[in-house]
Amino acid sequence: MTPAFKNLSRQILVYALLALGTIAFLYPIAWMLSTALKAPDAIFTPEPNLIPAHFQWNNFKDAWTAQPFTRFFLNTLLVVLVSTPFAVFSSTLTAFGFARIRFAGRGAMFLLVIGTMVIPWDVTAIPLYIEYNALGLINTLWPMMLPGMFGSAFFIFLARQYIMGIPFDLDEAAGIDGCNRWQVYWRIILPLCMPIVVVICMFHFVWVWNEFLTPLIFINDQSKYTLSLGINLFKNAYNIEYEKLMAVSSVSVALPLVLFYFAQDAVLGGISMSGVKK
Repeated sequence: MTPAFKNLSRQILVYALLALGTIAFLYPIAWMLSTALKAPDAIFTPEPNLIPAHFQWNNFKDAWTAQPFTRFFLNTLLVVLVSTPFAVFSSTLTAFGFARIRFAGRGAMFLLVIGTMVIPWDVTAIPLYIEYNALGLINTLWPMMLPGMFGSAFFIFLARQYIMGIPFDLDEAAGIDGCNRWQVYWRIILPLCMPIVVVICMFHFVWVWNEFLTPLIFINDQSKYTLSLGINLFKNAYNIEYEKLMAVSSVSVALPLVLFYFAQDAVLGGISMSGVKK
């Protein structure tokens, strides 16, 4: 067997595996869109059909107007737009401290921060509810915005690893020019961290956009529902309106997919470079 044939066989195998993985990833999305465009009696049939016989485009309008989804969309967008900048700022600032400032117990404190990643959210739900209730924040959007404002252990880890790959000589040069710690962070380090900033923005956006359990616990007023809670309204004890549920779900996932499409190079580059240590 010649080397050229081996390389061709290897490439065919790789592309075949990639094609199978792509189909496995895209099929649920295709099924969601197909269900959103079907009549209710055409969803469950003896012979499943991915392409609807008759496209029911009015499902999207009927689903969106069945509940105040414009309000739900604006609530979700408000949570994302308010919490994301603070998540970036708090995570990168904390990571800058761990990566650039030497102090006693730095390693132990960083391990403690990373250790919080293994604590299940269910363990903190009751203490958080008691705390938010004492602060009068129940039935508001603040319980979904506040956690991200104070940093995330995962984002701090990514940002720290990225910052450690930036030459320390830049800090020393900035110090010679008269910059203090804050100026080094704001004027030198943060502009160089744009790839990892994009990663944090995208991850935080997707997590908050798809969050279901937090608003379910802390929000009682339907006017403050997010998209995830609004979609759940199509499920009741006696029936599930699959065509409407899938129609709104298709609209809900459209924005994150579009954002990731345009930011994918920065996201993948930031993740790969966050493991570089110099």
